Amino acid sequence: MKKQSARPRARRVFGWTVVVVALGAAGAIGGAQWLTSLRGTETAAMPQTPDAGMIERGAYIARTGDCVACHTVPGGAPFAGGLAMQTPVGAIFSTNITPDPETGIGDYSYADFARAVKHGVRKDGTALYPAMPYPSYAIMPEADMQALYAWFMAEVKPVKQANAPADIPWPLNMRWPLAWWQLAFAPARDFVPPEAADARIARGAYLVEGPGHCGACHTPRGVAYEEKALSLADGDSYLSGAVIDGWRAKSLRGEAQGLQSWTEEELVDFFRTGRTDKVAVFGAMADVVEHSTQHFTQDDLQAMAAYLKQLPPAPGKLLTFPPKTDTTTAALLDGRYDTRGAVLYMEYCVVCHQADGKGIPRIFPALEGNSAIFAQNPQSVIQITLEGGRMPANSVDVMNFAMPGFRHLSDEDITAVISFIRSGWTNQAPAIQASDVTHIREFLANKTPNVGGQHE
Repeated sequence: MKKQSARPRARRVFGWTVVVVALGAAGAIGGAQWLTSLRGTETAAMPQTPDAGMIERGAYIARTGDCVACHTVPGGAPFAGGLAMQTPVGAIFSTNITPDPETGIGDYSYADFARAVKHGVRKDGTALYPAMPYPSYAIMPEADMQALYAWFMAEVKPVKQANAPADIPWPLNMRWPLAWWQLAFAPARDFVPPEAADARIARGAYLVEGPGHCGACHTPRGVAYEEKALSLADGDSYLSGAVIDGWRAKSLRGEAQGLQSWTEEELVDFFRTGRTDKVAVFGAMADVVEHSTQHFTQDDLQAMAAYLKQLPPAPGKLLTFPPKTDTTTAALLDGRYDTRGAVLYMEYCVVCHQADGKGIPRIFPALEGNSAIFAQNPQSVIQITLEGGRMPANSVDVMNFAMPGFRHLSDEDITAVISFIRSGWTNQAPAIQASDVTHIREFLANKTPNVGGQHE
């Protein structure tokens, strides 16, 4: 009997493999399209003609959702999109959500709008990237969605500005896998108040978990870029701190490097103004305060603060720091500059932040006892030292102040001064490495720029 050639057999195996892979891909794509077609389709039409009260309530809901911060480029038209959001696989640009019928959402029905905001599916049936916090917005009630839609359509000025495609390489830029991502990580859900919560705690939980979408920055992400928990009931990762866009979003839980050292009153003050007697906000959180939280009612600010302060510490984290005597102040005042970091501090920092590290209340933030300084993760401190920043304007403080950038200093000098500050006075945080500074410097240099506004 003649022996069969190995080459034709290999070709047949390869051919069948291609067929199986093709069928599997077709099934996955078809299944994804089917899932997307079902998602959020239960949304009803607007039940009423919007009145002035409904539109006014929609304006407040837009503030609680901080829509403007992500959908507006600095110097650009409000809500016209173009803000570059850096992700591990490339940049995503926020979209135009003005009621322009060609480039915005002017031709969106209420059902189209609610489906996009709560379920992550735009009008043409395409799934949205999870840079849009629809997993959080999913718990917002129908009445709030209707008010929000009414405000956008009645009060937001239409702007004709085309949306920019995401700066993500193929095949990661394919949208159909997002349907499977949404099935796994962005379920349709309703708000469930914490067990035994009173009305104030429940309201705070809703604001933090829902429209405020605090977890989008302050909850760590998994390998699929999903929030590891959407509420405390989902797991202990919730609000336990993360790094996003090169900034450390601190833990909002009750441990030493979280909110253990904060009072409810300080949290309310921080949300209202972006500063307290000790700290000041910079970076992405400055936009949150400027565009969102400072416009909250006093009751809502107190509700959020009360909810956050009752959260338990994240497991495995330091609950309190051991006592430490401040020897730094006396050494600096005596002229004993024992390290390169001490020399640099006296040269560049002491005028504003003072020899005792306490700064000047509400003007120059303290470096001693500041939870941003003694965080385990140093990204925010490195970035603000390199880039500088500004405090948000608010209705309480007469002036807002800026921090100059020191990118002209070497990585070694930045390392020395930050390490000095993190271990000075009563602070107890590990030294950083020059490689940490190099990483952030390169990250900043390679950030994808915004589209539109002052970057045109």
